[in-house]
Amino acid sequence: SLGDVLRWRLTSTRQSWPYPYPSPFASARPSGLAQVGLRAILVGHATFLLQIGGLSILTDPVWSERASPFPDVGPRRYNPPGIAFDDLPRIDAVLISHNHYDHLDLTTIERLWSRDRPRIVAPLGNDAIIKARDPAIAVTTLDWGERAVLAPCATVRAVPAQHWSARTLNDRNHALWAGFVLEARGRTIYFAGDTGFGDGRIFSGIAARHRRIDLALLPIGAYEPRWFMADQHMNPDDAARAFQLLRARQALGFHWGTFQLTDEAVDQPVLDLARALATRDIPSKRFLAARPGQIWAG
Repeated sequence: SLGDVLRWRLTSTRQSWPYPYPSPFASARPSGLAQVGLRAILVGHATFLLQIGGLSILTDPVWSERASPFPDVGPRRYNPPGIAFDDLPRIDAVLISHNHYDHLDLTTIERLWSRDRPRIVAPLGNDAIIKARDPAIAVTTLDWGERAVLAPCATVRAVPAQHWSARTLNDRNHALWAGFVLEARGRTIYFAGDTGFGDGRIFSGIAARHRRIDLALLPIGAYEPRWFMADQHMNPDDAARAFQLLRARQALGFHWGTFQLTDEAVDQPVLDLARALATRDIPSKRFLAARPGQIWAG
């Protein structure tokens, strides 16, 4: 509610982030890697380049300098994209989890559409937002549980997430939000988008339907204060619990270190994730806090 937002702003103990906060990894140049079995490269925040089954797929692509409707106001990037836009391979598909500005960047969508004409997949209602910007852009919309065929060897299914949507003050929850399960040539990737942990049934339900998850992409940032953020954003311990429920082989943590959205320090997600993994006896190499430009292959 507006009252909760005001309470948060008035009582916030927001930590200062150092600017810039550069990644230790060099900018990736993945143009020749489209045929690998499974590869994930973090661009930043919730943007991954996924290469699976000979396809190159982007999640929640944001190359803009700010996660905002305004060019000079709103959360700015604390590090450059881990892949320069011009270094991207041809993009076959784009998965959009929901319409918040740090996940749906219309400027980037326009650039991708103009360059590659990718298959764009989003939850119900988000096509109206994209087409209001450019009616020529084709968007496939899915409800939770629905599936789209991306190629003869690849499908994507929209799955539940505990979150919300809005672009303005008067369109709250007019469009759906979702995670995605991507399957290609016997490999499976789960991209959570934004979600709270809730009672955990989101993750146990995905595990029941998809018995093998090779890679889980789980958000680990934007979680303080908990009284305000718990219902909509997981913290690292929530993400570790989700990883166990999913029974995934590997996890990469995202949604931290690029845009400052909440109160925690820039490196707090890394410290909290390490503690959560140790507490839950999860080997640290199985759940990495990904940085822009970092490449994972498996």
